[in-house]
Amino acid sequence: MPKMTFIKPDGTRQEVDAPLGMTILEIAHRNDIDLEGACEGSLACSTCHIIVSEEDFERLPDPTEDEEDMLDLAYGLTRTSRLGCQIEITEELDDLVVTLPGGSNNMML
Repeated sequence: MPKMTFIKPDGTRQEVDAPLGMTILEIAHRNDIDLEGACEGSLACSTCHIIVSEEDFERLPDPTEDEEDMLDLAYGLTRTSRLGCQIEITEELDDLVVTLPGGSNNMML
């Protein structure tokens, strides 16, 4: 089974199983990792914003225009920012490393 690593805002690393077909948001919730996902993965917010490692960013499929629009609202946006609800794990993403930003912009409140 593929694995992935979350780097929390305090710098601690947590490696978890990353079942094929699950999104990063689903994997975070399954492992009690604090990644909000206020819209429950419906691409209506940016609270599942993650920062993908430079080394792994090129392995990801390109974001959709809708994802790019939502990313504009994300807290701490970077060049390698993505939404965790939009990335499904594949064999090619084994050992993916993502960082959780130190906050989020929740427009759903």
